[in-house]
Amino acid sequence: MSRRLTTLIVAGMVSGVCAGFAANQIVGGSAETAGQVAGYFHLLADIFLHLIKMIIAPLVFSTLVAGVAHMGDSGALGRIGGRAMAWFVIASLISLTLGLVFVNLFAPGEGLDLVRSATNVDAPVNGSALNLRDFVLHVFPTSMVGAMADNSVLQIVVFSLFIGVGLTALGDAGKPVVVLIETMAQLMLKVTGYVMRVAPLAVFGALAAAVTTEGLGVLRTFGTLVGEFYLALMALWVLLLAAGALFLGKRIFSLIRHVREPVLLAFSTASSEAAYPKMLEQLDRFGVPRRIYSFILPLGYSFNLDGSMMYATFATMFIAQAYGIDLPLMTQITILLVLMVTSKGIAAVPRASLVVVAATLAQFDLPVEGVAFILAVDHFMDMGRTATNVLGNAIATSVITQWEGLLAPESEGERPVPAVAEADIAAKIALP
Repeated sequence: MSRRLTTLIVAGMVSGVCAGFAANQIVGGSAETAGQVAGYFHLLADIFLHLIKMIIAPLVFSTLVAGVAHMGDSGALGRIGGRAMAWFVIASLISLTLGLVFVNLFAPGEGLDLVRSATNVDAPVNGSALNLRDFVLHVFPTSMVGAMADNSVLQIVVFSLFIGVGLTALGDAGKPVVVLIETMAQLMLKVTGYVMRVAPLAVFGALAAAVTTEGLGVLRTFGTLVGEFYLALMALWVLLLAAGALFLGKRIFSLIRHVREPVLLAFSTASSEAAYPKMLEQLDRFGVPRRIYSFILPLGYSFNLDGSMMYATFATMFIAQAYGIDLPLMTQITILLVLMVTSKGIAAVPRASLVVVAATLAQFDLPVEGVAFILAVDHFMDMGRTATNVLGNAIATSVITQWEGLLAPESEGERPVPAVAEADIAAKIALP
């Protein structure tokens, strides 16, 4: 199934576009009927995403606690976390700057001559939901059960770190719990394999639904904006892969081969969560130790969203151009620095990237209603930025592992890691 997954996902994408186009032609100009048909198409994607959400919390918790417990000492944990955050900050700055450069180079919004409303029109998303105080407070959970029920990855990371460090401090007394959590991680990875069998159907449903309501014409109407944004993403991919190659050498090509399935899954479903379980498996096969990827990857999903950050600068400047607002260079740099901070709250906010854009527009007295203009193609842009987020985290995790000198050799890293044997588990449980 794993070997055929890429082919099946591509087949799902192609057939989804074809089915969506056929449905769009059949329903004609009836937006209500198109919406109903699209709802049934999207049911497949909704079921898949529900299954993914079902396993995200226990998967993150079990792998992260086991990883921290096997770090051995808090010094290694702090060093790896520090290197990870340094990479995230540098990658964020590069992503934001590259988006600013490309949107000024292409100027996709010029000539649209949109007129700003005389009244204060509300944006289709709530930008006030994003502020530094609420984001910092959101990081710390009031309930472990509540955090897992809401799939709040940041909060799960926080209490998992506390539990992992606590188990390390307990020493031998904590070994039975560590073994139990390791077994739980193995169980969740097995369940993940079952869930991934639904992925091609989810890809079919998601794309068929989008094309049914919007039609292929939406790609022609906003082709310039979408095309130029994807060119900017391609440039970012080149930079990220080049940075990875500096540390990984020729193994960067092996990494690309391993992560193509989760990246393709993220692209086709526009969901980073959908790709998370598969990414854990593929990084394991590539040679990244579980204690490393189970710690860095959840952090990356919260703080290292390269594609989303590029989109934030690109969309903000596009809206300013569309309304004929000329922003001086220093104002653009200020917007970039503001986004450098506010984008770190993306993981904590619904409709994340659009909320960041809306909040930034409001802060600089730019037309917030301009967000509605890009909603028609936001799904297609979201596919690209989500895939970029997933690729960026795969590269970051692999680079930091190599930086620590813990990346398994080619011969060891290219084959699946066997599950923990029952005899080993029994032996670990037996205390002296």
